[in-house]
Amino acid sequence: MLEANAISSPMVSSCKLSKHGSDTLADSTFYRSVVGALQYATITRPELSFAVNKVCQFMAHPLESHWNAVKRILRRSTSGAAIFLGPNLISWWSRKQPVVARSSTEAEYRSLAQATSEVLWIQTLLHELRVPFSTPTIYCDNQSTVSLAHNPVLHSITKHMEINLFFVREKVLANQLTVQHIPASDQWADALTKPLSSTRFLILRDKLKVVELPFSSHPT
Repeated sequence: MLEANAISSPMVSSCKLSKHGSDTLADSTFYRSVVGALQYATITRPELSFAVNKVCQFMAHPLESHWNAVKRILRRSTSGAAIFLGPNLISWWSRKQPVVARSSTEAEYRSLAQATSEVLWIQTLLHELRVPFSTPTIYCDNQSTVSLAHNPVLHSITKHMEINLFFVREKVLANQLTVQHIPASDQWADALTKPLSSTRFLILRDKLKVVELPFSSHPT
């Protein structure tokens, strides 16, 4: 699941699961363990109930097709960020989000919140070290997420999100943080969140200031 992309729904409308088939799953115990954990998740994630109920019907003899349906429910977005101090890359990360986002906007906003937390921590460190710094700017390639960070009226589509995510908006409104839109083609953090062509990867690697040291066969 580490390479799985985020999806918009836990089960496609064309999904037809059946108990008949020859593609028996090798590890049925693991299947039951994962599906059992998903049942607990439905306590706070009601939108998963239908899909989880479906895969629960095949606990006795799960097939590969049933496991594929389970993996779709488990898919989560990947958050990634690269933080620069001047021209220097000083912090970065790439990790799966702990919950399934209902939309790309929510996934991007969660990533924005993580980046904001990291930036605020670095600000505190720089302040203690007496290093001068200006108001930080975070670049995001999702326009809806940028609008959400600036406009306190946009709440209807995100009212289910945890309240602590909205501290990003508070920092923006207090002029302690700037969030700006950037075209996807200029988003350097893509190298941390998605598979890329070799050409695109090398371009972004250079943008992140990662350089290949010259090889020497002679010890120094």
